[in-house]
Amino acid sequence: MIQTSYNPDVLTCLANLSNDEVFTPPNLVNEILDLLPKELWSSPEVKFLDPVSKSGVFLREIAKRLMKGLEAKIPDKQERINHVFTKQLYAIAITELTSLLSRRSVYCSKTANGKYSICEAFDNEQGNIHYERMQHLWENGKCAYCGASQEVYDRDDALETYAYNFIHTDEPESIFDMKFDVIVGNPPYQLSDGGHGRSASPIYHKFVEQAKKLNPRYLTMIIPARWYAGGKGLDDFRREMLEDSHIRKLVDYENSNDVFPGVDVAGGICYFLRERDSQGLCEVTNFIEGKAVKSVRALNEFSILIRHSKAVPIIRKVKEIEGAKHNMNVIVSPSKPFGIRGHHKPSKVGIPCYFTQRQGLLFVNPEEITDNYKFLDKYKLLIPRAPIAGQTDFSKPVGFYYEGNVRIAKPGEACTESWLVAFASKDLNEVVSFKSYLFSKIFRFLLLQSVVSQDVTRNSFQFIPHLGKYEGTYTDEILRKRWGITEEEWSFIDSRIKDIGGTENKDSND
Repeated sequence: MIQTSYNPDVLTCLANLSNDEVFTPPNLVNEILDLLPKELWSSPEVKFLDPVSKSGVFLREIAKRLMKGLEAKIPDKQERINHVFTKQLYAIAITELTSLLSRRSVYCSKTANGKYSICEAFDNEQGNIHYERMQHLWENGKCAYCGASQEVYDRDDALETYAYNFIHTDEPESIFDMKFDVIVGNPPYQLSDGGHGRSASPIYHKFVEQAKKLNPRYLTMIIPARWYAGGKGLDDFRREMLEDSHIRKLVDYENSNDVFPGVDVAGGICYFLRERDSQGLCEVTNFIEGKAVKSVRALNEFSILIRHSKAVPIIRKVKEIEGAKHNMNVIVSPSKPFGIRGHHKPSKVGIPCYFTQRQGLLFVNPEEITDNYKFLDKYKLLIPRAPIAGQTDFSKPVGFYYEGNVRIAKPGEACTESWLVAFASKDLNEVVSFKSYLFSKIFRFLLLQSVVSQDVTRNSFQFIPHLGKYEGTYTDEILRKRWGITEEEWSFIDSRIKDIGGTENKDSND
């Protein structure tokens, strides 16, 4: 690139459009591009596509590498510029504004054929950075392509529709009518779905799926890590990713601020490399407190992706020792254990019911209660549905449960969907015993492996064994001996789970 034409670091200063459309810092782009084979940078035939261009930084950094790598094959600098920009680099901008920004970053001009464009070979304003205003395809109040809410996004022509070109077509190959060797990018993360409050649905997985349709040799994108455990709209995507043996590298950051300063993405961020012509185990790199921890493993060993490589042998060990016993995900209740929504209006008399933690014990009419799980006449340990509300950085120790946020409900008492029933029994002593199990660090560590957001569901308990009959007090010392947890493993467990108010069970190694 011609260094005097523009400041190559200006893209580090851009403010993000939102937490959902995040500009990618140049240093991060280069870390992602480093996953690709070095020989690509000296090939004049390789074609690159960024289908979600915002600042143009991916194409700009690719251009720098190609300009250097092709010096021997195309010695003349202007000829090399013309070749790289017209024959090798392509993009689809996500909005009209970002199309102008991308062209300015890549061509040094908001129009590809403008007076100050460094490429002399374009005869049109867009060049190879495509943008077309699209409309959503509304069906029953939602877009058939992206799931956007018609109420929110059916807008006047003067406003941006956020109907992204790349995913609002059944034939993405027709946009440029060519095959691409490499697809890279940082897609938008979510769109409002018209649900309660500020409800939004993930959208990034649709860009990954669309990119796979183009069958590139290499595909790499940076996306939120919440797909590890599935969830809202992501279960099928999670299964497809875990079963995809072409994903050869996965780089994981628990704290989104490590890659996007000032941006809070719950559950962290990851990027991956998919190789069309290669299959095998995946090299997983976790960044923990700035240090890289690497392992090579099969992504589909478990039904979800275990984020930390250090946690994998612990889960294997517990699973092997406990054998075919049920896990806690079949014991913990589903949401709405008594069929009562969190915003339910209380009555003056009726069945005692725990509403939110702030509201406490109120009443509901008996006819509004369902008892499909036969909990009502038992003692019940109630745990909050969102025990870590407000914490999105999972690089910090997590507490989950303590005396102040759980309740033991008596026979005849119910709860709203603000709570889950963790365990129920006719015997109060057994419920108290189970609570000591819940408060152990090892229990909560195993829970953490399935949690990538503030919401904890029954499926989050899938790696925690159900011990059957609960008697006495469970401590980490007892569980460590039972499962053969080593000093090194315990040190890792201890570092991941927070001590809260002295409620955790202590052992001699604390």
